[in-house]
Amino acid sequence: MIHYFIIPGLGNSGPEHWQTHFEKTLPNARRIDQQEWEAPVCADWIATIDTALQGCDLSNVVLIGHSLGCSAIAHWAQQYGKRVRGALLVAPSDMESPLYTFPIKGFNKMPTKHIDFKTIVVTSTNDPWVTLERANLFAKNWGSTLINIGEAGHINVAAGFGPWEEGLALAKML
Repeated sequence: MIHYFIIPGLGNSGPEHWQTHFEKTLPNARRIDQQEWEAPVCADWIATIDTALQGCDLSNVVLIGHSLGCSAIAHWAQQYGKRVRGALLVAPSDMESPLYTFPIKGFNKMPTKHIDFKTIVVTSTNDPWVTLERANLFAKNWGSTLINIGEAGHINVAAGFGPWEEGLALAKML
């Protein structure tokens, strides 16, 4: 049985966000709640991920990240060296961009090492938080399959992504 863990980005994902719909739709899905959503600390976020996964058969775990949550997953994979079944990494924000001025600690350097499990990076051509070039670089470095869905902004509610059947299908493929 597959267990899905939802890992939102900065500020969490609201009730209309596709991650919330996934959480309600996918069997055995749960959100990993961080203690600090507005001023995240990388070490705390990845420790919370690791704690949430304790006791799980990692070969049956799929991580579903959005924005900063993608970076958290990549940092977790590199720091803890554990393997899960796979991860869907949607709209990974570029923490090194001068546009990213949110109060974050420890996320400032994007992970560049290969992720040792199957990953899919979903990006768009007009995401304000990551250029297509950088998203391609992240996918290449992480060993991810890259899916460019065109002009879809940050792939969030503001960009028109509430229930997102295509994304749900990608999560189920992992």
